[in-house]
Amino acid sequence: MTWGRKSPSRTFTAVAILIILLATAAILFAMGRPPICTCGHVALWHGAIDAGNSQHLLDYYSASHLIHGFLFYGAGALLLRRVGAPLRLILATLVEASWELLENSPMVIDRYRSATIALGYSGDSIVNSLSDIAFMMVGFALARRLPIWATIAIAVVLELVTLALIRDNLMLNILMLLWPIEGIRQWQAG
Repeated sequence: MTWGRKSPSRTFTAVAILIILLATAAILFAMGRPPICTCGHVALWHGAIDAGNSQHLLDYYSASHLIHGFLFYGAGALLLRRVGAPLRLILATLVEASWELLENSPMVIDRYRSATIALGYSGDSIVNSLSDIAFMMVGFALARRLPIWATIAIAVVLELVTLALIRDNLMLNILMLLWPIEGIRQWQAG
């Protein structure tokens, strides 16, 4: 397989993504992450911003992973024009999986606790991390099929809705993780 326009087969793409997901789950397990919520069950949706956040399948932060997919699709389309979408999806999945591993490292968990409103954050469950990766893939697929204006509109709406509902979103999360601003932290704490 070359890096040209020829794309890998659907089977190759699916197997590569499955390997990335299984490797991510195994590494997270080796890092001591719980497979499911330590509460003992898996909910489809967890809407409270509390210790159960990032432990179930979907939460308010699932929107940010959908936007990751939009951004990875756009970056791939701009930077890897000669690479077909299936291979760009594999690369995007690898990047998202790498973020999930980094996000669940003690260094980043401690940073979230000290610099953001996530005072009780203890990291993601494995099922939540895999769901986050799946949501990124959904975002990638949507961005591939939707017009650019629609993708941007959805991202803006998701950012505004999560900002209104939980006083957090992808942009604030990045800002507060990299360059915390006390005034924003106080506003987020309500």
